[in-house]
Amino acid sequence: MPSETQPAVPYRVLGSTGERVSAIGVGGWHLGLKKVDEKLAIRIVRTAIDRGINFMDNSWDYNDGASEIRMGKALQDGYRSKVFLMTKIDGRSKKEALRQLDESLRRLRTDVLDLVQHHEILRFEDPHRIFDEEGANAALVEAQRAGKLRYIGFTGHKDPRIHLYMLEVAAQHGFRFDTAQMPLNVMDAHFRSFEKLVLPELVKQKMGVLGMKSIGNGLILQSNTVTAVECLRYALNLPTSVVITGIDSMEILDQAL
Repeated sequence: MPSETQPAVPYRVLGSTGERVSAIGVGGWHLGLKKVDEKLAIRIVRTAIDRGINFMDNSWDYNDGASEIRMGKALQDGYRSKVFLMTKIDGRSKKEALRQLDESLRRLRTDVLDLVQHHEILRFEDPHRIFDEEGANAALVEAQRAGKLRYIGFTGHKDPRIHLYMLEVAAQHGFRFDTAQMPLNVMDAHFRSFEKLVLPELVKQKMGVLGMKSIGNGLILQSNTVTAVECLRYALNLPTSVVITGIDSMEILDQAL
């Protein structure tokens, strides 16, 4: 439980799912970096949960699986039931998506994932590949019916027009995503703005908004115009459900909290 010097983490509703998730989420990529040993990664995850963060981000391809393996270990001993667990797959065919999904389930040591997202929708052909009859979304819908996952979303960080096209192609196939993940930061307005183009549409459709790259992996701080906390606050003040941030030390966890 938070102490008097550690304010409780605010919770927000994830789009129209009704799920309550912490406004800050733990990014999975940093947990598998070589400079972060496994013991520290487990400590970061468990301390974050103990202090109120319940949203866990990951991906099948982060650090050759190390990120999912470490998070899976951290979520043992009763921690799995305390979190909303998300991972991503980048397979575009039904066969490859199912293979990656099953591997993620094994690594994360769970029977069901709360959210699985199509990762890195970067090209205009990606939506068509995913919504092909033998495409990846057929795999996720099948897995959802089988009880392996609860919600479906997508991510991307290249061009907001591709996010909008993904929503359009999904609608053409009679499908509605539960979430979308995208960069949202103080620099976004100046080039291919997700905040200006995509965010209003997600709010309109009542989809869960997952913000990422709020600090740009530290690059934004090199501008000497904003602090890390100001970057996080900026993203948190947008209509985001969760702002996912990379955490590679206990000090950075404290910063996020």
